[in-house]
Amino acid sequence: MTDSSDSSFAQRTTQNSADTEGATDAAETSGTDSSALTDQERALVSAVEAALPSSIAELSDLVRIPSVSWAAFDPANVAASAEAVAGLARATGVFESVDILRAATPSGELGQPAVLATRAARNGRPTVLLYAHHDVQPPGDDAAWESLPFEPTVRGDRLYGRGAADDKAGVESHLAAIRALTATAGDDFDLGLVLFIEGEEEFGSRSFANFLEANRDRLAADVIVVADSDNWDTETPSLTISLRGNVTFKLTVSTLAHASHSGMFGGAVPDAMLAAFRLLASFHDENGSVAVVGLTGREIEAPEYTEETLRAEAGLLDGVKPIGEGSILSRLWSKPTVTVTGIDAPSVANASNTLIPSVAVRVSARIAPGQDSQQAFEALEAHVRAHTPFGAHVEITEVDTGSPFLVDTSGWAVTAAKDAMRDAWGAEPVEAGIGGSIPFIADLVRVFPEAQILVTGVEDPHTRAHSPNESLHLGVFKRAITAEALLLLRLNSRTGNS
Repeated sequence: MTDSSDSSFAQRTTQNSADTEGATDAAETSGTDSSALTDQERALVSAVEAALPSSIAELSDLVRIPSVSWAAFDPANVAASAEAVAGLARATGVFESVDILRAATPSGELGQPAVLATRAARNGRPTVLLYAHHDVQPPGDDAAWESLPFEPTVRGDRLYGRGAADDKAGVESHLAAIRALTATAGDDFDLGLVLFIEGEEEFGSRSFANFLEANRDRLAADVIVVADSDNWDTETPSLTISLRGNVTFKLTVSTLAHASHSGMFGGAVPDAMLAAFRLLASFHDENGSVAVVGLTGREIEAPEYTEETLRAEAGLLDGVKPIGEGSILSRLWSKPTVTVTGIDAPSVANASNTLIPSVAVRVSARIAPGQDSQQAFEALEAHVRAHTPFGAHVEITEVDTGSPFLVDTSGWAVTAAKDAMRDAWGAEPVEAGIGGSIPFIADLVRVFPEAQILVTGVEDPHTRAHSPNESLHLGVFKRAITAEALLLLRLNSRTGNS
């Protein structure tokens, strides 16, 4: 564990004129209901609070490592991040082994390094696997950030930086909860622990299935806590119970063997840009609902969520209308989407008067719970073939699929997790769906069918994960650590698995 005093915390997080005093005050505003806690649990809450400056400083150090796992970025940074996480895991003093491991992807190359730390359960106690990932999304354009993406900066009650929330805060919340458990119960506790910090979640978890198979015995657990989701708001915790799946692919549309003069041939020759735009527009109807035959969705019962809330949380501009049909949360949680997330084409600055011969786009679809991801890809592929205009040539490559997931909420671990959230936050937890995807959870269920899955997180609706100005609400961070630490402490006293 990094030795971080209050003064070193201030030095690290006051770079770029961060207001650490205000941030610490915000983080210390907690809804924890101490009257519902035992003396030992109150001591645990105090341990989380006392260590919070050090936890934020450690998180800031991790954020400074630009651990982008995408193929176009330097893998040395992901390796450095894995080394840093492994060092923090070893410093807790609770694990019998801490290793940095890699597994092969389906195509044969090695995936990015993951950290695996284990401690065997004793005296009939359960084993808990704590999952997060230390890799991050690319930062995008630095100019779109109010502070540099890999220089953690506190403004108000939020810590800004790429990975500050998704998901290095998940990594640090696990470490901080373990340290609070040790500070309260001692380092001779009986609970079994597995810490699994993945290194390529943002790049599709391509070696994940092989990693599970290669390390099945070390990863086996009764409860799996996946700290990679969000909360209902900054004052209300969520337990994620449904996740959409995903299908992504690169779509290349070509109409010409070479670029041609737009004045001489325009009007008779279709350029690739025109063909691509016509094809992409066919994915949606006039209301913005997905118009791909074979992609399924459904209406669901969900908490109240207004259009005004959607506008505030998503950042809809004045006059821009929401798309789709049905309740807003059914559109976000249980219906499909198709989004173009990238395009390779000449920039405006480099545009010339030519007909473009070929255009490539990245298509990202979210799949509703209950649909098979391979079936969804086949529906999308069939749609592309049926709606390609002008006889243009299309190529679909770099296909990735991930299955949707529905959590079984009937197990004792769900009850225990919600109780810990309620006591740590002082608010009733919400069982929520998530529009995003965590495809590897389906692999966890396949390999460990008896394990109970808890999908938690440290994000909130204003986190802006994957976007410029990603941030972590420090009050949420503290309450998430407290909830997980309470859960671990209580499971340390639990015997049996029923």
